[in-house]
Amino acid sequence: MVAIQEAGLDGFWLHRLLQEQGIESHVVDAASVAVSRRRRRAKTDRIDGEALLRTLLAWRRGEPRVCSMVVPPSVAEEDRRRIVRERETLLTQRVRESNRILGLLAAQGIHDYDPLRRDRRKRLEGLHTGDGRALPPHLKGELARALDRLELLLAQITAVEADRDRLLASELEADAAGPMLLRLRSLGPQFAAALHLECLFRSFTNRRQIAAFSGLAPSPWRSGSIEYDQGISKAGNPRLRKTAIELAWLWLKYQPGSALSRWFHERVGQQKGRIRRIAIVALARKLLIALWRYATQGVVPEGAVFKPV
Repeated sequence: MVAIQEAGLDGFWLHRLLQEQGIESHVVDAASVAVSRRRRRAKTDRIDGEALLRTLLAWRRGEPRVCSMVVPPSVAEEDRRRIVRERETLLTQRVRESNRILGLLAAQGIHDYDPLRRDRRKRLEGLHTGDGRALPPHLKGELARALDRLELLLAQITAVEADRDRLLASELEADAAGPMLLRLRSLGPQFAAALHLECLFRSFTNRRQIAAFSGLAPSPWRSGSIEYDQGISKAGNPRLRKTAIELAWLWLKYQPGSALSRWFHERVGQQKGRIRRIAIVALARKLLIALWRYATQGVVPEGAVFKPV
């Protein structure tokens, strides 16, 4: 018996349950299954089920390009990724709560208050509106409750970061990818953990697989005499792609003498705007491949500088 299901919000529990029962299970990327290109195509559960069945039969016949099968992570690997993803969620909530506090104060003519400072409670007591009045009591109570939520988020972020650091420390003796990345300048604990837990724990055979997994692979369009580039595919892990692009900007700042930084400046020069944004994405792809080679094969990126011991 062979089963196939689409990757979705249900995660991989069904895939693991089927495997425990001795059933061969496959998880397919739904976006990779070919569909009709008509403007108005019918879509029902029956039609989708038949399409999955045809896809599975073609896959079993030995046609690997008919779809993209997902490689499910183990339970431990899936659980460890929660650390980086939870911190990202908490940071988003912290920014939202901080902006809400700043918005409430801006409506009263107050623009010099920072809710992230340690003395935020003390400074709140001494605030006055733009016309010299003390804060209204109900507004002051709302701000106090908003600070309660903000302080809870800050405490949770601290706890998550402590778990992340303990995870990296536990893998230091095993010479895993995360601790290895920490030795390079421009990579802190969050970037090292994100790259390790989102990407480098997997097994890749070549650089093209790395680029495809991150969604940084190019998407050419060639038909007859028409030939142009559509940009990156964006078909991979969005968190990994975001991390790689952010890291590329930091790499230019903290690794200016590396070969990758010189490659970027030689092609961009003094240009700004769109050309610079396109080049930074290309640098992110090259940097991700270089870090993969460093973490798996020990090949140090050319010209890279290590942190002082």
